[in-house]
Amino acid sequence: MLGLKLPTDPRWVNIVEKNIEEILTDHAYCEQKATSTAISLIVSFPEYTELVQEMVKLVKEEMSHFKMVHDKIIERGWILGRDRKDDYVIQLIIFFPKGGSRTTQLVHRLLYAALIEARSCERFKLLSEELEDKELADFYRSLMVSEANHYTMFLNFARQYGDREEVDKKWQDLLTYEAEIMKNLGTKETVHG
Repeated sequence: MLGLKLPTDPRWVNIVEKNIEEILTDHAYCEQKATSTAISLIVSFPEYTELVQEMVKLVKEEMSHFKMVHDKIIERGWILGRDRKDDYVIQLIIFFPKGGSRTTQLVHRLLYAALIEARSCERFKLLSEELEDKELADFYRSLMVSEANHYTMFLNFARQYGDREEVDKKWQDLLTYEAEIMKNLGTKETVHG
């Protein structure tokens, strides 16, 4: 369903289970960054009314997810750690060349967002199926559905605002590139790492 060309090695969950505090902190910041992305799309492309409306909803949803994750951290007696760089996103967003028309820039940003959400969804599904901590597994199962909806929303907007054939080619090329990135990740207790 997600179209990812390289699934996460299930052994990644073993790494996560050794440091649940770390994955929760990283996850909290992922939710903040998703909120920030939605706000940035509103600020950068205000003329796309339908996109703006959906991004407003997304900001609310992503911040509620941040609160849910933050509450999990507090429930376990921890505090939110500091943000750390996301090697996955840093490597991903260099794929498309900078510049181009506003529409091209928008399509590229939407495709990046779609892929990040798709990978998050895939990782959450794995956590929901493999974590020994059943309460946390259920938590990730509930969030998995939201991530899948976000992935399809971003991809559909890219196809709506760009030329469908060109967008689909870029999407396939980006998926291939992302699979190469993923070959060197999956060794850290982070959502994408």
